[in-house]
Amino acid sequence: MRGVVFDGTRIQVVDDLTVRAPGPGDVLVAVAAAGLCHSDLAVVDGTIPFPVPVVLGHEGAGVVEAVGPGVTHVAPGDHVALSTLANCGACADCDRGRPTMCRKAIGMPGRPFSRRGGGEPLFQFAANSSFAERTVVKAVQAVKIPETVPLTSAALIGCGVLTGVGAVLNRARVAHGETVVVIGTGGIGLNVLQGARIAGATTIVAVDTNPAKEPIALRFGATHFLTSTDGVREILPTGADHVFECVGHTGLVRTAVDLLDRHGQAVLLGMTAPKAEASFPPAAMFLDKSILGCRYGSSRPQKDIPLYAELYGTGRLLLDELVTATYPVEDFRRAAEDAARGTVARAVLTF
Repeated sequence: MRGVVFDGTRIQVVDDLTVRAPGPGDVLVAVAAAGLCHSDLAVVDGTIPFPVPVVLGHEGAGVVEAVGPGVTHVAPGDHVALSTLANCGACADCDRGRPTMCRKAIGMPGRPFSRRGGGEPLFQFAANSSFAERTVVKAVQAVKIPETVPLTSAALIGCGVLTGVGAVLNRARVAHGETVVVIGTGGIGLNVLQGARIAGATTIVAVDTNPAKEPIALRFGATHFLTSTDGVREILPTGADHVFECVGHTGLVRTAVDLLDRHGQAVLLGMTAPKAEASFPPAAMFLDKSILGCRYGSSRPQKDIPLYAELYGTGRLLLDELVTATYPVEDFRRAAEDAARGTVARAVLTF
């Protein structure tokens, strides 16, 4: 089968992958579509350290082909969106409804893939590897969705939507009538914008250095668009209740803090290098300001994905509009180039 493999030096689209059969508690999924997220490219450039060789991809949707013993919530033929949370479901964090904090779901990648002709097994990226025609995931990662949701759109729920919308609703808990600034309007930033709109924020300022992104930012929920944070105070003289940093630039962490009103929250979503450091004036924090980290939108996929599918069905959550372009998996390199240039909200690979 086809898949996208990174060996530590180069990326290849191969056609000789195999994946193991589903064991107890596993689900085998035929992947129909997978979004190309900057996190995939961050593995290639070293921003996200990950063992190699690895099958990339972590934002996908498809159709269940087989289930292992003990799996009852999905069956062959079901349409599913895939999450990256291979959480155990039994630890204290899972029991508290915090699956993103499950220690058994972090830092222990499996190797379910191999290539015909032998060689070392291949790692699974983010417990998912959706850049393959078939993948095996834990049952908790396969979330049933209505067949009315196109799989090319559903693929984006599993990362970009969960992270962006979840950061607003689950982590920041933006309230009706509050004010929001979103720095960076890529795939995550657009979902933060629509999360703020869904939450009922009244002033939503999108900031991006690319002026061509204004129309889509406004479509997703921005009430204002700026190409620099310099103009934010003209719109919000006392600052914002919430500022979301979606770029992953350490200097913008300080900017996010500086733009907060009293009792405001800066939420960090952009991925920086592991050892990168940011600075800010601690004295500002005595005005009850907060800096919040956020992993995967503080999401609970088995609860949140069906909710977002329902919001899509009612027209409140935009998914189709996120898909700027689709590419057959063989065109991965062109899709990656378009994503790196920022010319697409989300590039989607299809099988």
